[in-house]
Amino acid sequence: MESVVDWILINRIELIAAILGIVGIFLQIKQNHWYWLTSIVMVSMYMFVFYDSGFYADMSFQVYYLIISLYGWYYWITSKEKPKKDKTDDIKTTKLNLKQWIICLLAAATSFVLIYWILKSFTNSTVPLGDAFTTALSFVATWLLARRILENWLFWIVVDIASTGLYVYKGLYPTAILFSVLSVLAFVGYFKWRKALVNE
Repeated sequence: MESVVDWILINRIELIAAILGIVGIFLQIKQNHWYWLTSIVMVSMYMFVFYDSGFYADMSFQVYYLIISLYGWYYWITSKEKPKKDKTDDIKTTKLNLKQWIICLLAAATSFVLIYWILKSFTNSTVPLGDAFTTALSFVATWLLARRILENWLFWIVVDIASTGLYVYKGLYPTAILFSVLSVLAFVGYFKWRKALVNE
């Protein structure tokens, strides 16, 4: 029992961040702007966790995500449509067209090559390929989320599944559990947002 308590104390920052991540995903699915405040706190904590674990690209992504979270919070609050019935957080959700899909995939591919090169050339990362892959897709997914675009969920599904394996490999078990839950909830979020988009 004492060893469990010790482990919790040692990993308390990661545990709290993981719990905030689960709370945040429910707020995201509900399209609630308070999701962004939860994310601001969570990513601030994960900056430390990822740096300590050698996930340098993920750590750098947290800085980007912090900035986008501030933007997303502002955008979601200021872009609200007039309330319909009891809905107070309605913002128009959109979909990517073919041109936007191509731009997103090119942005992800370019980011992946650049991040992988940096990790291989300038860090002692033990997972440069996986770290670069998940971070590159996360850059795109976060922007799409901030703009309230449906396909953000498709990118997150890939990121969450790949990240789960990476975090198990690195021994970040609370984070691995978080991302396995996020993988399932990303599917839920996609279908819920798609249904809401059809009904708009």
